[in-house]
Amino acid sequence: MTPTTTGLLVGAVLALSGLAFGFGGFLLVLIFMAAGFGVGRVLEGKLDIRGLADALRGRRSS
Repeated sequence: MTPTTTGLLVGAVLALSGLAFGFGGFLLVLIFMAAGFGVGRVLEGKLDIRGLADALRGRRSS
């Protein structure tokens, strides 16, 4: 799936959740999508949790 198609689907899901469940539902879906994205990146090996934690704690730069 191309990034354009993925972006289109994400936008459609967020728009439909906003229409169906209001702003609170929109935010909840957005949070779950972001969490799913993060988990997917970790499982693919494209996101280093230790490096991210160290950068957030100020132990090293990103």
